[in-house]
Amino acid sequence: MTELMTREDAAIEVRDPASGELVGRVPSATAEEVAEAVRAARAAFAGWARTAAGERAAALKAAAAELRERADELAAMNNRETGKLPDEAREGVLAGAGTLEQYAELGPAHRGRSLQGGWDATDLMVPGPRGLVVALTPWNDPVAVACGLIGAALATGNVVVHKPSERCPHVGRMLTELIARHLPADVLVCVDGDGRVGAQLAESADVDVIAHVGSTATGRSVAVAAARTGAKVLLENGGNDALIVDAGVDPKWAAEQAALGAFANAGQICVSVERIYVHRSVADEFLDALVAEARKRPTEVPMAPLVDERQREHVHSHVEDAVAQGASLLAGGTLPDGPGAHYPATVLAGCTPSMRVLSEETFGPVAPVRVVDSFDQALEEAADDRYGLTATVLTESMAHAQRAWRELPVGTVKVNNVFGGAPAGAAHPRKASGEGFGYGPELLDEMTVTKVVHIGPSGGRA
Repeated sequence: MTELMTREDAAIEVRDPASGELVGRVPSATAEEVAEAVRAARAAFAGWARTAAGERAAALKAAAAELRERADELAAMNNRETGKLPDEAREGVLAGAGTLEQYAELGPAHRGRSLQGGWDATDLMVPGPRGLVVALTPWNDPVAVACGLIGAALATGNVVVHKPSERCPHVGRMLTELIARHLPADVLVCVDGDGRVGAQLAESADVDVIAHVGSTATGRSVAVAAARTGAKVLLENGGNDALIVDAGVDPKWAAEQAALGAFANAGQICVSVERIYVHRSVADEFLDALVAEARKRPTEVPMAPLVDERQREHVHSHVEDAVAQGASLLAGGTLPDGPGAHYPATVLAGCTPSMRVLSEETFGPVAPVRVVDSFDQALEEAADDRYGLTATVLTESMAHAQRAWRELPVGTVKVNNVFGGAPAGAAHPRKASGEGFGYGPELLDEMTVTKVVHIGPSGGRA
């Protein structure tokens, strides 16, 4: 069992990662409060499950409308808690509103099917809600990610206990309470706390689904807990996403793509570029252009800080490890003076597979580059990884693009665009990156169970 918590445990203290100033302190939920949140949501399940799908959809649409109206307010709090740049934070809020609207439309149309049995019988396969969903959501995109899990769960008739990351408890609670205002009491409940609260939720026998977006280590502990309780697990966890720069591409354009993928939100995006394999024929020009891109930040291109000093220490340790093993530091890589958790855009050359920047998830504004002699080598080394989230290939060769998406053992492959993708796509991570679908219509399938129904004629007299 997880360690019980009391109010006397230290409250969650959140500081602005840009300035170091105190944003606020939030009391962690006690063990009793966590248990009460689960009990209250469970009690609300029967009524919400019986609510017509159209009514559930209307509630999500109303919540989405309010979320759009308050986008600036939530974005400002997100900026203060996590350092996400204001415009990007606002985009995340609007993306969350769009996701709620998407599930409001998809929920009532969620598929079942009829079967062809006897003429005098009816045979159906009908989806229904699983029950109580625990949503453990991250700090790096707290509104958009939470809206995906919460929206899909509510649209299909589930109830939700939401625990936002302890790094952004204010924005997490603001979002939860905003949505909950449009729902019956206790259909959506928020609890605050760190990993101990998350562990207690994961260990609860009354939970039917645990949806976690965050680190691989936490995801594994969630999976262990769910193996004991029988809860379904949805995990989107760490990634070590590769970028392949093929021969023949414009090295300046490739560097712009690499910089976007590695430095956006200070590298704190689930699908950030974590390691780069560049063909020797374009390597020198690519590195020069990538260093120029790094030096634009933050003087010409705004750059977010890291979420806190603990994350900065983690990122810097990866850079120090690489340099100690012989990597060349071409840009960045030094701890800046002053308050906050800022870290410069960093470019490393001469990286080898033994370095942590290539073998582990850095989750910071670091672009480690390994020069390769062929596309075959790039593909082989990119595939040799314990994670399986996403990968990108920049190439002019349709044959190489075809091979990349066929052969790379990841859930998402992007060709010639590090952050491209159509709306309603569903991610399906592999290996240490998680399991189960995230987003899209497929997430509705994850949130439901299917019941087979056979209705035969009565044997009595008409």
